[in-house]
Amino acid sequence: MKGMFKVAGMTMLFGMMAFGANEKVYTLKMGMVANNSSNEYKAAEYFAENLAKESNGQIKLELYPNAQLGDDRTMLEQLSAGVLDFTFAETGRFNIFFPEAQVYSLPYVIRDFDHMKKATNDTKIGKSLRNKIDKNLNMTILSQAYNGTRQTTSNKAIEKMADMKGMKLRVPKAEANLEYAKNVGASPTPMAFSEVYLALQTNAVDGQENPLSAIRAQKFYEVQPYLAMTNHILNDQLYMVSNETMSRLPKNLQKVVKEQAEKAAEYHTQLFVDEEAQLLEFFKENGVTVTNPNLDEFRKSMKPFYDVYIKKNGKTGKEAVAEITSLN
Repeated sequence: MKGMFKVAGMTMLFGMMAFGANEKVYTLKMGMVANNSSNEYKAAEYFAENLAKESNGQIKLELYPNAQLGDDRTMLEQLSAGVLDFTFAETGRFNIFFPEAQVYSLPYVIRDFDHMKKATNDTKIGKSLRNKIDKNLNMTILSQAYNGTRQTTSNKAIEKMADMKGMKLRVPKAEANLEYAKNVGASPTPMAFSEVYLALQTNAVDGQENPLSAIRAQKFYEVQPYLAMTNHILNDQLYMVSNETMSRLPKNLQKVVKEQAEKAAEYHTQLFVDEEAQLLEFFKENGVTVTNPNLDEFRKSMKPFYDVYIKKNGKTGKEAVAEITSLN
């Protein structure tokens, strides 16, 4: 009887261990610069909810918005080291590690999001970059989403490129944005994002450039009566995972992560597409005059910057520009 109890107890313990192994919960972290009212955060919430649902509760994704874990570069470095599981990154931002990646943020090189997807998935430069990110940085691109196209607001109408001459244009401290301003004849004025509203309100700067979603979120339309559809830089958003994280997950959960990252990217893209379609009417209803300048002259003005990029990256840079701009 005592022996039978011992065997039964061991069987029960084995069963609990097996159940525990099958139902292990993986608590993972995702950091982002975006705040918790942004489309990026909404998409990340959607990602987290679907990961929990499709993994039967085995994956619990905790979100850290508002740059709680550092800026975008810091979080990419954390991913590389395996101390952070997921983050967002723009393809062009990888130029901090691989200078040739800057081609994806050169003004007017990328036409639209479909073009961006082809440029990152179907080209020699795109495939090379993905391989370097995997092998050199120890992280993987799970999916790609649209994250808005940058436009220009101002305190005067921009009907043509000449209207930007001498304009003090607030830009982030990023080469592509600085060069956009400089090459169209404006005076680039780097400034912290938190200071922009007051600077526009007091005319310390004459304009700024951002995606439509940011223009609304920061209420720049309250202090800038003009919006020019300059379409100068398209922002994408990559869903990134640490290779360390994926190696810890069993195969079935790796599959869940990959599938749900694709699904989240589709939702992410739709959020921006739907919002941009509505925002032009919103701005007009709030007294903003929207202009559509001829972008041919804007595009042509960027050649000196393209030449700098090609000189810096040699044959690789020249081939990258040629390959991406020739895509249908």
